[in-house]
Amino acid sequence: MGVAASPSRGSWVSLLRGCCGVSVVLLRVLLLFCCSLDLCSADDEFVGATDNVFTVSSFSYPQTTLRPFDLRYIRVDIPPWFSAVSIALNSDVDLDVSRVERIPKSSLPIICFRDGSPPLPDALNTSLKDSAVTGINGLDIEQCFPMEKNITMKLTNEQIYDDIVVSALISPGAWYIGLFNGIGAARTQSKMIIRGSAYSFSANISVEACSNSMMKGELCNSTVYPLSCTVSDVYNSVKATVKNPMMENVMTCKSNLDTFCAQEGVPELYSLDVTNMAEELTIMVANVKFNTTASNNTSSANDASLMCFVRHGAIPSETLHDFSSDLNKAALIIRYPQIGRLYISIVPVNVSKKFGVTPYGNLKVCYSMESQVLQCALGKAGPNCTMDRYTLQTVLRRGGPIPFESYFLPVADGVKASAANFPLEPLLTTSSHSGKTDDIWTYFTLDIPRGAAGRNIHIRLSADVKISYEVYARFGGLPSRDNWDYYYANRTRKSEQSMFFMLYDSSDDKIDFYIIYAREGTWGLGLRHLYTSSDSMKAQTVMSISLEGCPKQCSSNGDCKYSFDASGLTSFSFCSCDRNHGGFDCSIEIVSHKGHILQSIFLIGSNAAAILPAYWSLREKAFAEWVLFTCSGIASGIYHACDVGTWILILQWMIYAVNSQALGFMDFWLSFMAVVSTFVYLATIDEVYKRAIHTIVAILTALLASTKATRSSNIVLVIVIGALGLLIAWLIEISKRYRSLSFSFGLSLSFLQRADRIMIWLMQTMKQWFCNLVKTLLRRFRWGFLVVGFITLAMAGLSWTLETSSNYWLWHSFWHITIYTSSFFFLCSKANIADAEISPPSSGNYALTRQDSFPRVGLEEHM
Repeated sequence: MGVAASPSRGSWVSLLRGCCGVSVVLLRVLLLFCCSLDLCSADDEFVGATDNVFTVSSFSYPQTTLRPFDLRYIRVDIPPWFSAVSIALNSDVDLDVSRVERIPKSSLPIICFRDGSPPLPDALNTSLKDSAVTGINGLDIEQCFPMEKNITMKLTNEQIYDDIVVSALISPGAWYIGLFNGIGAARTQSKMIIRGSAYSFSANISVEACSNSMMKGELCNSTVYPLSCTVSDVYNSVKATVKNPMMENVMTCKSNLDTFCAQEGVPELYSLDVTNMAEELTIMVANVKFNTTASNNTSSANDASLMCFVRHGAIPSETLHDFSSDLNKAALIIRYPQIGRLYISIVPVNVSKKFGVTPYGNLKVCYSMESQVLQCALGKAGPNCTMDRYTLQTVLRRGGPIPFESYFLPVADGVKASAANFPLEPLLTTSSHSGKTDDIWTYFTLDIPRGAAGRNIHIRLSADVKISYEVYARFGGLPSRDNWDYYYANRTRKSEQSMFFMLYDSSDDKIDFYIIYAREGTWGLGLRHLYTSSDSMKAQTVMSISLEGCPKQCSSNGDCKYSFDASGLTSFSFCSCDRNHGGFDCSIEIVSHKGHILQSIFLIGSNAAAILPAYWSLREKAFAEWVLFTCSGIASGIYHACDVGTWILILQWMIYAVNSQALGFMDFWLSFMAVVSTFVYLATIDEVYKRAIHTIVAILTALLASTKATRSSNIVLVIVIGALGLLIAWLIEISKRYRSLSFSFGLSLSFLQRADRIMIWLMQTMKQWFCNLVKTLLRRFRWGFLVVGFITLAMAGLSWTLETSSNYWLWHSFWHITIYTSSFFFLCSKANIADAEISPPSSGNYALTRQDSFPRVGLEEHM
């Protein structure tokens, strides 16, 4: 049946209705009893019940961090009887929405909303300057906004605004929130190093419904009368309109109330559930009259205007509706109504002006409302049910890596399908078309299962001659030339190329396109025949319809992967492209072949700069530093060869044997160790102490390399660790050379009497020692090399901070050169000096003994 039917065919129907009514009452009593005992929880199915509203579901999304180019999907299931959806998102994003257009979209955190399937904003051409709180306007299309620190909104099926939150119209069903940290073609590009800022967020989402099923709206203060439907005889109901007796049934839908009376401008709301494909919905009124006699007797109630507004899934209004008509003049006819709940609003207008009565007085317009839903017999569709319609059967692919991958075959006799392909000509309509050769259709219906909204419908047609069909697709109903979601007629007449309609082939003998992230539920496909001559009927046309993971297998430029939304109810597929391509299907070339070669040369060849410090270390017989610089250059070269997808066949074994994480760790860890060991090398201490310092810094740099190695603060941390290692080495060296000094003074009476002169002597001694130390430092280093080393080190730090995902290959290559060159200059800055350069003065005044802190002979000279 096309709608929710309640046929009266016996006493058992009345009994069943009575039992259902008693069950509902018992369930409500049980719910109130449980809540009175504090058994209701915020996460239960029916919680938080009040007099008018109860919570259907409540979902809390924990604190989650999105790295650059990451995404998260949140699915919200909204039942047909819902009243409102409350959303509260909190994040650490500090973004000025008024200046958002200055930020590149590749690094912009955004939030998107879409009804029916996950959003895909990568090809978004609209402006993102509006706030989600004030800019959202219905969710029948994808809408994206900049992410903000706090977003609070309330979504309902009627449009309401207040000063604190915004209420926008949404329809029941599956509804998706997408959070992205950067969009664009580079989002799917594979990167071993990703630069950019991350942000974290948390969310709380709750769905509320009215306790009374006949009440709707955010406050449950709008009465909606459901229309119950019964099957009537086609000849008795529509015998005056139907010319071809192929109609199966007509559903007559009425309210339990025979007559409705409404004042001017006050709408009466009705709901009608369409459960299957239907050909036509007719809404009409009868017995229009006034509740009282109007003062102006020149006109009757038939002259009053009864405006009817209809909308799918949401309460209609005068400004927001799908269909409208003055029912007092003509019935409202809707061709191919969409499956789901339709809301109907009937409101009298212009009554006071036309009849000369006081507005909002006691005068009301009374009427009786009736609707009819026409359905064709099984296998028939179209005007007068003269066209053929086939149900497509789902055939799962065996052994497929992606869930829900399947293809569809028609359920029909005499059709021999080869795998996913089936011939089209045996299925074409051959019945009468009343002489209209350009209006012959063949229809197909298919079902996308629950949880497969992250899959794509793939439609292909191929023929041995020019294809003579137009393809139309529509969710929830049969398509037509005036009502479709996606279509392809020819190269110039087709749906606009978007992220959700991807056309890959539009030649004369082949059509190949995808419907991206198709909504779960029933889809209708229509083939419109362009030629009906005998020659066109002899053509051999093959069609295939399948549900696939990634479009065109990621264009052979990446791997198809899949994941789940936060609820785990929807599986979505996505492409992980190679280093040179991006886009949702990896069809966008980000790096050309010449650019790939250039980047490979820079990223791999720049590591040859490690030869400089390695050579000098070997020359000075600093074997530990030589091993570090040599291994660091080799590990970095292999790592970046894997990064850009270029390697020598000899090294291919090594790259596959060691995963990318291990290569990345070795690259960063050895680089950090090389920098720190350069500082330690500048100190002249025993190997025992060097080994101890190297062990400590190896542990610290390993922690840095294994946790967020690419953050910019690591450069400062590595330099600080190296400077601390050098300082500790110097302290060890100084303490070793001066450990014979003892400043333990004897507290004798004569010492206290001469303390002032001792202090003068001590200051002179420390001044002499400091001057000797400065002279030693000046002789220990070649300061020209040291200054150049600090300059190149500053350039290395600058290149690190300037790296982005787009210019990474250039600045990171520059980083290789400058960091290795700075190490080379630091190594060269160390001069060979004698061990006695920082020896203490030989004067007896400076030498102290344990027995007497100051020799008396020396002291007497200062007294």
